[in-house]
Amino acid sequence: MGKIFIRMTAPTPPFFARLRNIGLVLTAVSIALTSAPFALPLVVVKIAGYLAVAGSVASAVSQVAVEKE
Repeated sequence: MGKIFIRMTAPTPPFFARLRNIGLVLTAVSIALTSAPFALPLVVVKIAGYLAVAGSVASAVSQVAVEKE
């Protein structure tokens, strides 16, 4: 567990910082779509689910990327 914590707190390279932010935006959009107070077509809800998975994976992977020393 120590190595993961060190990697998560290490500085993130600029490319991966942008990728992390894009992943967070995708996840936020998917949450907004799935929690809409009105009924959405099934295909939109399904795409929102895929966006949530893609955004969360991109954010998690980007957070543990570190620059080579």
